[in-house]
Amino acid sequence: MTAIYWLFAFVILLGIEAATMALTTIWFAGGALVSFLLALAGVNGNIQLAAFVIVSFVLLFFTRPFALKYLNHKTVKTNSEGLVGKHARVTVTVNNIEETGTAVLNGLEWTARAFDDAKVYPPGTIVEVKDIKGVKLIVSEAREEM
Repeated sequence: MTAIYWLFAFVILLGIEAATMALTTIWFAGGALVSFLLALAGVNGNIQLAAFVIVSFVLLFFTRPFALKYLNHKTVKTNSEGLVGKHARVTVTVNNIEETGTAVLNGLEWTARAFDDAKVYPPGTIVEVKDIKGVKLIVSEAREEM
């Protein structure tokens, strides 16, 4: 009878994973599958439960980083993440020491700061967005023209 519960858990966890496609329950489905096989072999229920926990967490910790890297590599970045790597045009001198600087990116004016505190970018300079901190573009000299 225990095998049926593990099989039921396996099917439910796979169903949740199929519905979300977010790599959230697949690891636990693997643990349920191993426990199901142990139940079919007649192994003690405590060992089945321990196997479920151990297999689930081993799968979670050792395979999740690789799965996220290779399965979600085509995820479209949204909001500010999508701006990193883009080029902007400086409209007010970017000078970290004087705490000045603005740049236009995608038709919007942003506060801008230099990635390197020693750099100063005059108006008209094309810069590359390296990071976004709050509402400020962190920029450096662009490698190629816009």
